[in-house]
Amino acid sequence: MKKEFTDGGVNIGSVYETKLFFDLSPDILCISGFDGYFKQVNTSFLKLLGYSKEEIYSSPIQMFMFHEDREKFINCGNSIANGNSLMNFENRYQSKSGEVIWLSWTSVPDMEQNVIYSIAKNITLKKKLEEDRNTLLACLTKANKELKDLTITTSHDLRAPVNNLLALFEILDMSSLNDPDTIELFRLLKVAANGMKETLDAYVDVLAKKELLQINAEVLDFEEVFQKVKSSLKSLLTFSKAEVSTDFSQLPYIRFNSVYLESIFLNLLTNAVKYAKPDSIPRIEIRSAIEKGICKLYFSDEGLGFDMERFGDKIFGFQQTFHNNADSKGIGLYLIHSHITAMGGKISVESEPGRGATFIISFSPIQDIPL
Repeated sequence: MKKEFTDGGVNIGSVYETKLFFDLSPDILCISGFDGYFKQVNTSFLKLLGYSKEEIYSSPIQMFMFHEDREKFINCGNSIANGNSLMNFENRYQSKSGEVIWLSWTSVPDMEQNVIYSIAKNITLKKKLEEDRNTLLACLTKANKELKDLTITTSHDLRAPVNNLLALFEILDMSSLNDPDTIELFRLLKVAANGMKETLDAYVDVLAKKELLQINAEVLDFEEVFQKVKSSLKSLLTFSKAEVSTDFSQLPYIRFNSVYLESIFLNLLTNAVKYAKPDSIPRIEIRSAIEKGICKLYFSDEGLGFDMERFGDKIFGFQQTFHNNADSKGIGLYLIHSHITAMGGKISVESEPGRGATFIISFSPIQDIPL
């Protein structure tokens, strides 16, 4: 005759049905005693650890645990013996074959029967993914530090020759020059050297502030920042005969980091000239806009473009190059992406081979800036 279990007068099943539920559960179910031994375990637990029931019941629970977790188990066991439930307790067991298995436990004590009812889930895969993620983060952190140290060193070391160049311009007697083209060339060289010094100084300052997790943002005039960058690239734009048109009427201002915005303009402009189609004049269009509450900047060129099916997921990767150009280092677009994402924005590309590219920078929702 089957014994029936009732709860408040409601039949909840027989011993047979309860045992069936216990054994068919994919989760680990077990009953253990305050004496530190298992009293009953289900089939899932036996399969996971690879032991027989006789082996499981004849040895203390901690003998099946990974040795580094045994002390932690004893402390938690003492807490349960005092009538406290245990939620989401994670520890490691070791199977008969030697495999280390992570389990997450929920346990409730029965003080009258001196037993503990427990259910556990196998979280080994989750722990492995966390370990892989932490390893990746550690590698990225190390690589980021090395890149930062290299940038600081490069910026610092380059300032000396730039300062020497500026000192030469100061002692140069321009009155001895008669050729207007030569005078203009020296003027452009001095402007470029000054621009380089300001950029190097600014990068060192930004990197120092970034160490403190502070990246300053301010209201910037798109036209003003662009003209500053354009002036520093005057020789490049002049020699390439590049045609550049801008329209910042829809969104004249943006709250952003000034060094980052200059770097974005600088890299996109130089790339547009560098990767123009052979024997053609680089044509570049830049405009700002507000679309659905998002501040955007569009930068379009008519250059070589990208094969998005092949390289779409690599465009902003570190040291990724896509054209046969000896001057390509794969750093510019990586820096642009880093600057934008560091300020909470994003960047995308629309392009086809031989038909140019359009970079779309989304800064943030409407900001507290003058419009």
